[in-house]
Amino acid sequence: MARTLDQLNKGGAARIVAIRGDAPLTQRLLAMGVMPGSRVRLVGVAPLGDPITIEGPAGRVSLRRVEAATVVVDETA
Repeated sequence: MARTLDQLNKGGAARIVAIRGDAPLTQRLLAMGVMPGSRVRLVGVAPLGDPITIEGPAGRVSLRRVEAATVVVDETA
């Protein structure tokens, strides 16, 4: 079963496998450095659970959970 970025626990790391959002969202995520093949780590969760902050090759990026739910990850890679 594929997991998505919003399902990672704080401190969890994974490799981005795919982005399954619509074209504008996918382009926005790519522009922010959220790219397939990149390793990322969940470093922060806002007090009410949204947004989340990830850290990857492009630095730290905050995403709404609805956006993070479109990013398929592999925790074993």
